[in-house]
Amino acid sequence: MAVNKPVGGRTLGNALMPRYFFNVYHDRAELDEEGEELPDVQAAWREATVTAGQIIQDLDGRLKPGKDWRLEVTDEFANPLYVIHVSADRAK
Repeated sequence: MAVNKPVGGRTLGNALMPRYFFNVYHDRAELDEEGEELPDVQAAWREATVTAGQIIQDLDGRLKPGKDWRLEVTDEFANPLYVIHVSADRAK
């Protein structure tokens, strides 16, 4: 009987879970080099929204008018999946 062993990841049933990366761009690029193993793109979207909320809260006033903040989610092949974009502008 063969046993399925994961190579670089956890298994979901008999399949490897895909890895998603959450890159943040604000004053500079903060690239996620480790990523997160999640069951599917819906789980990656949920993780992105939770992570974005936490990071924005932690900006603690550092998001200034005229500056943008964004979180980009990519898959393990660097294909873009989602972008959460926050833009701060002065009212005209």
